[in-house]
Amino acid sequence: MKRRNFLGLLGLGAGSAVALDWQKVWANPGTASALRQAIAAKFQPIPFAIPLDFEGASIAEQIASHCTFTVQDNLVLPEGFTYDLLAVWGDRLGNGHVGYNNDYLGFVATDRDRGDLVVNFEYVCAKPWLEAYETVMGRSLPIEPVTRALAQAGGQGLDWGQLAPADPLREALRQIATAALEDLGIGVISIQRDRTGRWRRQPSRRERRVTGLSGLTDGHYLQATGPATAIFRKATMRGYNDQLGDRIIGTFANCAGGTSPWGTVFSAEENFQDVVVEPVHADGSSFAPETLRFKMDTDDFIGCGSLLGLAGNKYGWMVEIDPKNPQDYGTKHTWLGRFRHEAVALRVVPDRPLAIYSGCDRRGGHIYKFVSQGRVRNPQDKRNSQLLQEGMLYAAQFDPDGTGRWIPLAPDTPVDPVLPSHCVGGMVTLPQRPAGGITWVRDDAVALAFKAKFATLGDLYEGTPAERQGAILIDAHFAANAAGATCTARPEDTELAADGSVLIAFTSGSTNSLDGGPDRRVFVGPQGEGAYEYGWVARLVETDQDPAALTFRWQLIATGGEPAAGGLGFANPDNLAFDPGGDLWMVTDMSGDKQNRPVPADRRDSQGQPLSQSNLRAIYGNNSLWWLPTRGPAAGLAIPFAYGPMETELTGPCFLPDRATLLISVQHPGEFGGTRRQDATQVVELAVMATDGTPFMQRRTVPIGSNWPEGHRNRPPRPGIVAIRREDLQPFC
Repeated sequence: MKRRNFLGLLGLGAGSAVALDWQKVWANPGTASALRQAIAAKFQPIPFAIPLDFEGASIAEQIASHCTFTVQDNLVLPEGFTYDLLAVWGDRLGNGHVGYNNDYLGFVATDRDRGDLVVNFEYVCAKPWLEAYETVMGRSLPIEPVTRALAQAGGQGLDWGQLAPADPLREALRQIATAALEDLGIGVISIQRDRTGRWRRQPSRRERRVTGLSGLTDGHYLQATGPATAIFRKATMRGYNDQLGDRIIGTFANCAGGTSPWGTVFSAEENFQDVVVEPVHADGSSFAPETLRFKMDTDDFIGCGSLLGLAGNKYGWMVEIDPKNPQDYGTKHTWLGRFRHEAVALRVVPDRPLAIYSGCDRRGGHIYKFVSQGRVRNPQDKRNSQLLQEGMLYAAQFDPDGTGRWIPLAPDTPVDPVLPSHCVGGMVTLPQRPAGGITWVRDDAVALAFKAKFATLGDLYEGTPAERQGAILIDAHFAANAAGATCTARPEDTELAADGSVLIAFTSGSTNSLDGGPDRRVFVGPQGEGAYEYGWVARLVETDQDPAALTFRWQLIATGGEPAAGGLGFANPDNLAFDPGGDLWMVTDMSGDKQNRPVPADRRDSQGQPLSQSNLRAIYGNNSLWWLPTRGPAAGLAIPFAYGPMETELTGPCFLPDRATLLISVQHPGEFGGTRRQDATQVVELAVMATDGTPFMQRRTVPIGSNWPEGHRNRPPRPGIVAIRREDLQPFC
């Protein structure tokens, strides 16, 4: 599943490969020369933490060149490339400031050398955020009493609902929650290319912030369309009513996204369950905010939105915003479903229905497709947004033979639940009735009894037909499990190829006890492994290339993992982007607490057990950006272009029309280590492998914490947005 399958991308046949035997590749001077020239014409690959096939080094040379490795606390680029810092957390922006943990970037041109950049702000990392907050924002937060109260409360978190309204602790919690939510959401940043060819900020009246609390005090509520609005507007409901009808306070957990041909940007609300309550009642109404306790750990806060009274069923949606309209603060289109949204790929074909593909980034999450009732006339017409008001949401069922079908999430869809035995981890979550919320099912017999009890999805939900449809969309993930949609491997991005096929980044095939895991019959590692951590890129092709098709074919076309074990050298693929020349680019999403940790020579833990694949991600170094060419001698390879500062993700790759600039977000520097003090470093020993599987030990020098982007000793790290370019400003894509 290495190079040959990847050459199926965009119609490239497996016969296009120069060879699959790397010894033969490098033994043939002509082939080797053509490959080296093809790579060098693009850029000189950065030194990477482990040996890779394309380097063409002998085993002895691989060991000699990789027996030591030094990690840098910087955005490391190929020779001849540099980056310009466009914006960092805390910079002034319109009616607010640049938020924390910038993610997806969507560019909408306003003329040849100007445009608006729509930026997602996903979440705050508690440790570096608190360390730097006073320095960056110029005011302090009452963290000490909250820290003491959390210590006394223990691991279950702080039951803030029991605090009296006048309790000083409640006010301290409110201040922290407010500050955190103001750092989340969406930003519109205006940029332009100057006379030197560099892109810079150019403030405009269109610049603005949409935060996690927009509407609470400023009247800038978000709007909503689609069936879930019938639930929001109900006067009487089983659960919590925020008394706002279909008005919505703010947006948060904004991770991936997509840009439409008509000049709007879609922003995906992902891990909203960390901010508000996720479970709902059978009528689609939220559980009470008090059911989510307040917690704080190294990398996150839990419950900030619930603490401020936000209704959980209004989050987990896809938000559309028009950057050119300064009065637009976003619309949540509920036909696209409520789940841990990642990614959006829009298939916009004249005289055909609009199709939008998205994924739920949880272990066992699904792939979804919305198909509009109406048809696209002009792909550039802003009235296309109205097509999202009527249609149907489908969830994908992947069959092991490479075929699949789309299951409508409608009241009359038969209940045919996912069986726990088909999933890695042996568990699936289903709607719990009559109590509401969810139940964890670990026995096929229980799932089959559920099927016998409920005939259709409509039987699981309450209300009029329109209200039942709204409740199904609000509870989309669990409704999809009940309908038999395939549990997948954390789908973090969907990207539309030029031929209309959809590429999907499946980040990780592992499991957990709360969400479950992927279908073990579909998501299989290169050695036949279940629970394969390192991930895949897949390709989905609709029958007859019809956006509204109800069947499709699929294939895993690129696999993460070590080259010696059948992988392409990366781990945990995340955001995908095509450059203007048609090549694919990809960033990785390895957890910061797994990076650059020691790996013993025998790859076993202190109990003598083999290290998990999760812990073996230490060998891959920092998160990175890869070039995956789709044509020429290098087609089918994965070649490292960059890696990020300490404990960061590189997210939201966005190529500008000049073909000379790649925008990218640098997210959560120092996520676990916080501020790097006195240039602190550590040396760790890691057991790595040459490309043929020969083991050897590597001494790796690793900074502790981060000072990016300033790079000065003891300065706090700050997420930021950069523009990558050649030093000579020439096009490179």
